[in-house]
Amino acid sequence: MSLQCKFFVIPIKNVQESEKELNGFLRSVRVITIHREFVAQGENSFWGMAVEYAADGVVRTGEGETSLTGRKKVDYRDVLSPEIFAIFSKLRDWRKAAAAQEEIPVYTILTNEQLAKIAEKRITTKADLREIEGVGDARVKKYGEAVIKIVSEFPENKGSANETERQSLSSDSNS
Repeated sequence: MSLQCKFFVIPIKNVQESEKELNGFLRSVRVITIHREFVAQGENSFWGMAVEYAADGVVRTGEGETSLTGRKKVDYRDVLSPEIFAIFSKLRDWRKAAAAQEEIPVYTILTNEQLAKIAEKRITTKADLREIEGVGDARVKKYGEAVIKIVSEFPENKGSANETERQSLSSDSNS
């Protein structure tokens, strides 16, 4: 496992900027441990923190890479077709923006595995979204419309509407 450390000093006065930096960092990495110590120096007192984290969230073994959860790391570019990977990428971009806005880790919205299943099945209804393992009513209610909108934007999911439009245009041009 590739462990790294990052150190923070959080003064007891004007804490906002240091606190913001620490919280942003903690949201962006897989934390292993946090060592903290309060240093009492009157008005110059501070919290000293050492954060141990997995550098890339991946454990390297002789048998390949696994995540810290013990699952094999998947490169979805290799696993998904180019068309499905395009949907997956769009969903991942949306998830990253949503997580940043909510100030939460991306995997708490939907995991890569869930995004891949959504893309593969081309989910376009909330009922179908609920069938993805680990996606319950709360996630469907909170994120369902955004997910469905993204998946529905891809031409493969508009097939019958596009075909009808093309037929209409070609019959107009033949007139």
